[in-house]
Amino acid sequence: MIKLGEYNTLTILRETEPGLYLGDAEGNDILLPHKYKPETYTLGDSIDVFVYLDHEERPIATTLEPFIKLNEFGYLHCAAVTEVGAFLDWGLEKQLFVPFQEQARKMKQGSWYIVYMYLDEVTNRLVASSKTDRFLDNKELTVSEFEKVSILVTHITDKGANVIINGKHKGLIYLEDIFEDIRTGDRLPAYIKKIRPDNKIDVVLQEPGYKSIEPNAAYIRSELEAAGGFLPLHDKSDPEEIKNLLGMSKKSFKKAVGTLFKNRIISIKEDGIELL
Repeated sequence: MIKLGEYNTLTILRETEPGLYLGDAEGNDILLPHKYKPETYTLGDSIDVFVYLDHEERPIATTLEPFIKLNEFGYLHCAAVTEVGAFLDWGLEKQLFVPFQEQARKMKQGSWYIVYMYLDEVTNRLVASSKTDRFLDNKELTVSEFEKVSILVTHITDKGANVIINGKHKGLIYLEDIFEDIRTGDRLPAYIKKIRPDNKIDVVLQEPGYKSIEPNAAYIRSELEAAGGFLPLHDKSDPEEIKNLLGMSKKSFKKAVGTLFKNRIISIKEDGIELL
């Protein structure tokens, strides 16, 4: 079966005037226009292509790489708004349609939006929705505390950064746990810090708990070496100063310094830490 909105591994069946016809094991075929065909090929070769609908709503194959696939979230640019809805640039010739009823707020040309792409069962079209909450579920979680995950930053508030976890769940990175510049649309590795009784998920960008001590200690050691062996940071340093210089919280700094001191890598002075 040739699947819309996904990559398909198909066999080159024949070459025609409009392009190459590709087929699957079930006897279905689809056109790959000449402009997308590989430089060298032989009939019978396998080829990976993405399948979507062309301007006449016919399934078509392409070797272009879309910015989003079926049942995935993405951060896309609004290329146009018409009387029927909005159209997003997703890296392919035909733009991705967002009906008005699927817009969390009215989209504007030139703006960027977090969206989810799905297959409309009525029209059999690939469409996008910026009403992303209905595609996320925190009732049945597939993650656990301290697990490494992949996140998509959806928006920043005065509370922190709202994120989508593994394309399935909602989470939050609290402001006090953000030690680097992150923005809407960023895809980052992260860790589950805490799962609350109501299944709300706290996320951090650094590995939580004692597991984060060693990487932070190694980082501080490298910063000491780069600074000539001394950093003017200590137990009474302002948390903002530590964050600005090292990109970590004061709590993480103190844990890492404790590890370095215990291993006799540094000495602790009144005005800072020194590499031994």
